[in-house]
Amino acid sequence: MAEDDDIDCNRALIELYQFLDGELTIESRERIELHLHGCQHCFASYDFEQELRIVVRSKLETQIPRTLIERISALLESEARTIDQPGQA
Repeated sequence: MAEDDDIDCNRALIELYQFLDGELTIESRERIELHLHGCQHCFASYDFEQELRIVVRSKLETQIPRTLIERISALLESEARTIDQPGQA
């Protein structure tokens, strides 16, 4: 990689979200990775953003109570029986 391919911290931080989202070209990813390995400040920002994404993703996973699933299933089955046997509602 040529020296003129080096990027500064501002550019690295601007491209950080695209880097984390996997939206950069291979060459751009390599430039960012090289910068992150050599810059403690930018690596700290990268590490924070990566951890934040993990926390947010884990909070978005909603657990549906088993009783609610069972109630919905029973209602759907009941409705299906009604549709299969018209006139017996």
